[in-house]
Amino acid sequence: MTDGSLDGLFDGFTERDWRSDASGTVRFAMIGLGWWTKEMAMPAVTDSELCETTVVVSSSKERATDLADTHATVEHGLTYDEFHDGVASEAYDAVYIATPNALHLQYAETAAALDKAILCEKPMEATVERAEDLVTVCEDVTLMVAYRMHTEPAVRRARDLVNSGFVGDVVGVHGAMTQRLLDMFDDPNHWRLDPDLAGYGASVMDLGIYPLNTTRFVLDADPVSVSARMDSTHDAFADVPDERASFRLDFDDGVTAVCTASQNAAQSSHLRITGTEGELELDPVFFPDEPRRLRIRRGDLDATLDFDQRDQMTEEFTYFADRVLADEDPLPDGEHGLADMKILRAIYEAGETGAVVGVADEL
Repeated sequence: MTDGSLDGLFDGFTERDWRSDASGTVRFAMIGLGWWTKEMAMPAVTDSELCETTVVVSSSKERATDLADTHATVEHGLTYDEFHDGVASEAYDAVYIATPNALHLQYAETAAALDKAILCEKPMEATVERAEDLVTVCEDVTLMVAYRMHTEPAVRRARDLVNSGFVGDVVGVHGAMTQRLLDMFDDPNHWRLDPDLAGYGASVMDLGIYPLNTTRFVLDADPVSVSARMDSTHDAFADVPDERASFRLDFDDGVTAVCTASQNAAQSSHLRITGTEGELELDPVFFPDEPRRLRIRRGDLDATLDFDQRDQMTEEFTYFADRVLADEDPLPDGEHGLADMKILRAIYEAGETGAVVGVADEL
């Protein structure tokens, strides 16, 4: 491999190498009409050549019907109870679940009973036990967990470069994701700060899962043990252990990943993979409203790549729809998401006890 040349390293790397020849349209029911669904998911579906939103589901009938009235392709605005009763089930093929974590299972159960494909936001539930139940109820339907980094071109190219040996043997990974939750919502009762809805915590469950899962994806490996430190001092974080958190993932080949996450820090995200021969750095990477940058270093080569940005959510929805239309299993699937849940539980246990917690037997 040439140290000082980019020749061939990035030929066509933003192309959809996962795309099949399947055609058609997957009609979505959007479950949970928070800002993420309205401002990120629904526009992404509109921009996808394989998707459209035909049903929206909310706790408020008025909110659902108002959105349906203002969106060209939406035919029905339903309450949660109407969704569970199967109202308008003929109008959609798949559901996108974007409710608080602890509510995912009930909507997945109904969707599976209606024989609908399921795209479920991450983390897939609030606890390992509920995530296990979710995987079980979806045994006979398509289930994908919404890790949009798996279809982010910059991340996929970094994974290819690691697999090809560009950085040599991987030595270590550092990842981080932070944001100011209270500036975003100005609500000390926000659901991400409620353990009954969020699960084990606030920062690692919601943000730390990005460097955790992306490390697993890029290295194509799972950790064997974890350790962690957590702290909460702001009054709004009184019910969760992790206003600030750092955690370490140890892999069986000696690779270590060190990650940080906070819901009360300036917005920032990066993933750095260091090897014996070179280094890859994605900065920023995890937030969809920031242009992704990939810096590569090896020998005399030190370059930051400019490339055509792809909308992360459009890529995710298009990939999912492609798998459904092609009748192929998507990745990441429920078992992949369940592995994250088990690692997350171990991280919170390590943060509480100060001990190194093994996960090899869980995965």
